[in-house]
Amino acid sequence: MKNYLVELLDVKRSEAFFQLIDRNRNRLEDFFAGTVCYTKTLEDTISYCLEVDKKIKNKSYFPYVIIEKDTQKFVGFIDVKNIDWSIPKAELGAFIDSQYEGQGIITNTISQLIDDIVNEHEFKKLLCRISSRNKRSINVALNSGFKLEGTIRCDYKTTRGEIVDLNYYGKVF
Repeated sequence: MKNYLVELLDVKRSEAFFQLIDRNRNRLEDFFAGTVCYTKTLEDTISYCLEVDKKIKNKSYFPYVIIEKDTQKFVGFIDVKNIDWSIPKAELGAFIDSQYEGQGIITNTISQLIDDIVNEHEFKKLLCRISSRNKRSINVALNSGFKLEGTIRCDYKTTRGEIVDLNYYGKVF
């Protein structure tokens, strides 16, 4: 989308990342539990971003932020995680700031990001694990060319202790 940039998370922008997480903390805690846990304060977020920077350098994790061009505000997040270089494959996770939901920003930015990371890293497969109740994220996956590969029952424990089913969506290149 021409109004948004997608960039790797940079430790210099820790405060903007903290603000994005903090604005959405309650709705993220179940499925972005690690990120929420490690970013409780600005100081925690700076430490987290320093650790993430090491993971970027060793190619084990690629966190991208979606930035509104005009305001430079962080409005979303897409991470490439659980990378298995022996295949090579990776999992994608994403969220949008609640104020920007329903505008197609994630769908449009994730499609471009997928093209970029597949070209750069030569991934053969990408996958998304999505709660079977998360209709918006399911639509993003389907609109981005992912196919339902199956539902794994009782596959994830939320921070509230609820054990939920996850749909697995895959895209092969």
